[in-house]
Amino acid sequence: MAQVPQTFFDALAVRAWCGLALEALGRAREEIDAINVYPVADGDTGTNLYLTVESAAAAVEAVFAGHEAGGAARSAGNPGGVAEGPTLAEAVRAMAHGALIGARGNSGTILAQLLRGMAQVLAGEETAVHADGQRLRLALRHAADSARRAVAHPAEGTVLTVASAAAEAADGAPGDCGTVARAAYEGARAALAATPGQLAVLRRAGVVDAGGRGLVAVLAALVETFTGETPRVLPAVAVDGAVAGERRACGEARGDLARAAAGPGECADGGSVPGSGGPAFEVIYLLEADDAAVARLRERLDGLGDSLVVVGGDGLWNVHVHVDDAGAAVEAGVEAGRPYRIRITHFGAGDVHTTGAGRSLGERAQRAVVAVVPGEGLAGLYAEAGATTVLARPGEPPASGELVQAVRRAHAREVVLLPNDEDLRHTAAAAAEQARTEGVRVALIPTRSAVQGIAALAVHEPERRFDEDVVAMTSAAGATRYAEVTVAEHQSWTMAGICQAGDVLGLIDGDVAVIGQDLTAVAEAVLDRMLAAGGEMVTLVLGDGTPEAVADRLEARVREGYLAVDTVAYHGGRQGALLLIGVE
Repeated sequence: MAQVPQTFFDALAVRAWCGLALEALGRAREEIDAINVYPVADGDTGTNLYLTVESAAAAVEAVFAGHEAGGAARSAGNPGGVAEGPTLAEAVRAMAHGALIGARGNSGTILAQLLRGMAQVLAGEETAVHADGQRLRLALRHAADSARRAVAHPAEGTVLTVASAAAEAADGAPGDCGTVARAAYEGARAALAATPGQLAVLRRAGVVDAGGRGLVAVLAALVETFTGETPRVLPAVAVDGAVAGERRACGEARGDLARAAAGPGECADGGSVPGSGGPAFEVIYLLEADDAAVARLRERLDGLGDSLVVVGGDGLWNVHVHVDDAGAAVEAGVEAGRPYRIRITHFGAGDVHTTGAGRSLGERAQRAVVAVVPGEGLAGLYAEAGATTVLARPGEPPASGELVQAVRRAHAREVVLLPNDEDLRHTAAAAAEQARTEGVRVALIPTRSAVQGIAALAVHEPERRFDEDVVAMTSAAGATRYAEVTVAEHQSWTMAGICQAGDVLGLIDGDVAVIGQDLTAVAEAVLDRMLAAGGEMVTLVLGDGTPEAVADRLEARVREGYLAVDTVAYHGGRQGALLLIGVE
């Protein structure tokens, strides 16, 4: 659908920019992955940038959805009232926070800091409805400066150079937001064309910087936001001999691009090719810590490896580093604060760090199952059953790009996708559609809970025909009623009446059915209601902090009151809900 050009930088412009940037990176992702030779030729810069912006866009959409829900509630009491949308400050802060928690890779982490730097200026006046061209110029300058400070050892000819050029060009362009955005884009585009002359690795490979290419696409989307015009983006080819769009990267025996970029034993960042003496691991995590602790962390990580980027602030940081000792990098985070969402990628492992096309080494399996799971315990359970898992922690749903990555990681001709959450159906559908364009046959089973996924996985038989397997798994999932027991975060109207913050809630098939004060009593009431319609198997999944006695009591209740019904219990880990219940 065509976007309506925005005159000023307001919340709607933020929303439009995120959407357009995501579309632009989606179109350019394969090309950017293919030219990724710096700092490591691992063929994933385009994908990482896409996932970072996807997280930012989702956060902005959540802010708008929250205001729409609040406006609807207010309108119910005041039919003549008009629902108010989010402020500029709310929108840009959501954008920056979403990018921070969803940042992937070196370039994605830097992009998150660029967006955060812009947000700090644009949100400076809390009550401002919109920002003009002058504020946008200041935002671009602050973004470039803050991103450069976040990188331990900035190099010219990278996305940092492109960002600085964009800011400088914007400084000399007085006018409205459209004029400033176009000047920034043109400055970035010219700087991108010059990157091969600044980095020998780019010149040898015959390409421009991949991160800078991604930033130019993001700035082109900014121009389109304010003018409605889509500017032409510089091709990835910089020197004769390189072919834009080809899937060539270090992953395929370090690939043609990697060999063009570096001499024997030399990698894109001037070190060694992973596996021949250079940093073997990429370590990324979110970190809750104060400024002083982060300053000490920077020094320690700088001594452990290279490509160090630490972005964020206000107690939440995204840490990215390439090291040989991944454990030491994580331990440093533990000493500094609380690290979580830890991702460790071995550059030399074909089954973990795939090529730009998402192809791991070796022959494809015929069939695989990819499942979203809400806790580490269930991830282990699903993995033991042969599934490729995507972990979804409370409040951190996976993006479609993560599901596509998991499908690629499964490395199969046929894939059964289990979203295990009603809210992830559209995300999973988008991922399935993308995977199909890459030649994978994907069937999406609309599981709404992890216990339905367990039931589907229990009847999975890779040896039978694909359609028959999908029908059997779908039938098993559909025959499983699901429930969860959780704690109310605030007062709310429910199907079972009004609940207060701190009440224990029992939800059956997504609707609140029981409200109480005692966890065990609510769980028993929920189980009785579910078994009233019959059942053969009860599955219990305990979350972190849920006493074992709860499962013991429920198992005893089934034995005493329901003949011929079996019970099985698992530990789900940090899954959000205190207890998940499935009845087949």
